[in-house]
Amino acid sequence: MKIVVLGNAGSGKSTLSRRLAERGSAERLSLDDVAFDGGIERRALRDSVDDVERFLASHASWVIEGCYADIVEAILGDCDELIFLNPGVDACVAHCRARPWEPDKFGSRAEQDAHLENLIEWVRAYEEREDEYGLRRHRALFDAFVGPKHEFVDPREYEAL
Repeated sequence: MKIVVLGNAGSGKSTLSRRLAERGSAERLSLDDVAFDGGIERRALRDSVDDVERFLASHASWVIEGCYADIVEAILGDCDELIFLNPGVDACVAHCRARPWEPDKFGSRAEQDAHLENLIEWVRAYEEREDEYGLRRHRALFDAFVGPKHEFVDPREYEAL
């Protein structure tokens, strides 16, 4: 199992990747863990890709999830399957609002909630974004991938996986 799960924030990437990794006895990597260095500034792309390549080299079976098309593009040749979660902005916003506290990202629920409106504003820009986080880049990666791939537009389709 070598799967990449790509999509907007709030699309369900983390939940699905956890489920797939557990079911397949695979290691899981969130690209959030390699894209940032403990702050809000992105790390150099090469440094992030190097970390992902070390992860790939040390695990035979894995699931990687994220919204970083620039990092995904660099490692797409190593995956056996690409999953694109594309449920629409409204579903992603609803998921963000319903998201439980993520202690691996925030020191408290209050700290997470303080960032919620900024996250929702960022999620809402998905369809217009021209950067690596936007629909255009995700769509281009998905369309160009020649291996097995699946696009899900209804969360009920992948919540059952």
